[in-house]
Formats: sequence, structure tokens, C-alpha cells
Amino acid sequence: MKKTMVSCLIIILFFTVGTVFAGKKAPQKVVDLANSSLTKFGENPVIISAVKTENAKGKTLAQIKKRDKQWVSTPGVSDNMKALIGSACGMYLQKVQDSAPYFAEIFIMDNQGANVAMTDKTSDYWQGDEPKFTKAYNNGSGTIYISDVNFDDSTQTYLVHVSVPVMDGEKTIGVITLGVDVNKIE
Repeated sequence: MKKTMVSCLIIILFFTVGTVFAGKKAPQKVVDLANSSLTKFGENPVIISAVKTENAKGKTLAQIKKRDKQWVSTPGVSDNMKALIGSACGMYLQKVQDSAPYFAEIFIMDNQGANVAMTDKTSDYWQGDEPKFTKAYNNGSGTIYISDVNFDDSTQTYLVHVSVPVMDGEKTIGVITLGVDVNKIE
């Protein structure tokens, strides 16, 4: 009986805290983090190399959207998804995620918004129609994008997505998105 009551209270607290955060502007601590250390990930050689390799494949948008449909309809984690998680870049991202408790997810997209590497399965393969890609890629001009606080289905947490352009010199070639758990940021 006590276990059930405690579980119910935890669930109520989770949804109450979430309701307070959902749709709110990113906390200043997240904005400060984004504008300081998170921007540097867009200049990381491991990330740049992975994005350049993916961009060189010359995938069409039709091919990307076809893979996106398969991705969304696939339960669990397929071999293709495991390849993005287990790649050299995916392993690097996992180390980054493990370095701070507030990183809930990290993924990288190519110049069309298709996933290149990730720490965990994302809800979809193609991010090219979502603000986390479109705002940060900014038609090839690149800029930092910080979302409002939202509940993220893939991580089951309240996140702010910080998206940073991946830069090859002065050229924007992709985007990295870091999901920051607002309940774990100090």
C-alpha cells in the first residue's frame, strides 16, 4: 500500500513539474551553456569528418524520406540504427553524453537533416523539417538554436534542444543537437 502511494506521488510530482516546464523558455543556465561550451561541438574534427562523409554520399531527399518512413515504423533498434549509434562518431557522442548528467540525447544531422550519428534512437530519421535542424542550419548560414522546454518522447524527459551548426571552416555542413534535461542542469 505504501509502495503504491509513493509511486503515485512520484508520478504526480513528475507530471506537475513537467507541466511547469513545458512550453517555457529555456532556463538561463541552458542558454549560457549553449553559448559557451556547446557551440564548440560544431567545430569538433570527429563530428566534421562524419558529416562530410555522409554529405559525400549524395542521398536524395526521396531516399531520406523513404528511410524515415522505415525508421518511424520500426519498433526497437534496427541494425541501421545500431550502426549510427556504434559508429566512431556515435561512440564519441556517447562519451560526451556520459560526461554530464544533463545530456539526455545527442545526435548529428547532415546537410539535409538526416541522422549521421546518435547516442540513442531518435523518434525519426529525418529532422530536416524540424526547427532543431532548420533554425540551426539556417539555409546554410548556421546559427545556434535553443528550443523552448518540451517533453521529448524518445528520452521521456523535459528537454531543451540546443542545436549548433557543424562547421567546415566557414561553411555550415550539418547540425548537432544536444538534448539538455532541464531537471538535471545546475
